Amino acid sequence: MGLRDHVVVVTGASSGIGRATAEAFARKGCAVVLAARREEALEAAARECGRHRGARTLVVPTDTTDAGAVEQLARRAVAEFGRIDVWVNNAAVNAFGRFEDVPLEDFRKVLDVNVMGYVHGARAALPVMRAQGTGTLVNVSSIVGAVAQPYSHPYGMSKHAVRGLGSSLRQQLRVEGVKGVHVCTVMPATIDTPHFQQAANYTGRKVVAMPPVYTPERVAREIVALVGRLRREVVVGPAGRALVRQSRIMPGFAERAMARQTEKGHLDHGEAAPATHGALHVPAPGEGAVHGGWHGRRRTAVRRTAVAAALAGAAVTAGRRLTRGAAPA
Repeated sequence: MGLRDHVVVVTGASSGIGRATAEAFARKGCAVVLAARREEALEAAARECGRHRGARTLVVPTDTTDAGAVEQLARRAVAEFGRIDVWVNNAAVNAFGRFEDVPLEDFRKVLDVNVMGYVHGARAALPVMRAQGTGTLVNVSSIVGAVAQPYSHPYGMSKHAVRGLGSSLRQQLRVEGVKGVHVCTVMPATIDTPHFQQAANYTGRKVVAMPPVYTPERVAREIVALVGRLRREVVVGPAGRALVRQSRIMPGFAERAMARQTEKGHLDHGEAAPATHGALHVPAPGEGAVHGGWHGRRRTAVRRTAVAAALAGAAVTAGRRLTRGAAPA
């Protein structure tokens, strides 16, 4: 499916996956509407997008927790470009800490951005797409939307909610007979973005990207591909796909594996860190960036994940054989 002249709205476009996604659509000749809290970073992202075939861009500073601001974002997009073909709900924040240690104001902020921000985006985009008769809403969840992890309780809750939102919206469109409007959910594994440096942290240890780490461009390519090759859900990264498969066939095993991996690979045991709200309440300064500098943390963890997946598969196969061979009670 040709994408040239499609109009694409991306929230969280100032850095990371959102910024990489905006650039990926710009390369296809799309008009890109960039939204986030940081105007300086959005302007920098727009300049990068404009270098690709002179892509048209529109910068709209937006706090996605404000429903009125998100409605205004949609109106600005339609006023400037006449339609909305793709809306990517991507803006997200995180807070790390033991369940009892994360301040309630931070807990609520994560849920407000990561859940209600997506609700606001869907409520702004879907009426436009219904009126057009076409459109694709993409919600960026996470593999922790399938297998939660310790130390990031509000984030895991939010990403499960995002996955549920996508499922319920697809069902609603189906029962209402809406044919041309689609909802897709993307579930990345660990991605090399500034997300971890900007997260709130109450663990007492430095938060690092849990390997294996994939590039944000990889997620962006999957999001672009979804517009022409629609799928309900797509998991980005082999390690993520292995973990999601494990969660379906051996949920207890998957939980234990995630707990071990998080404890060993997500927190630096050798470096202490002071308690911080991160960029939850006040956005980080500067022009933003696509990458966070984590991509080297990969090969060993890939091998570990492959071995764990193989062991899980062997256990399931053995269990099935035992079940088939068992004598009736």
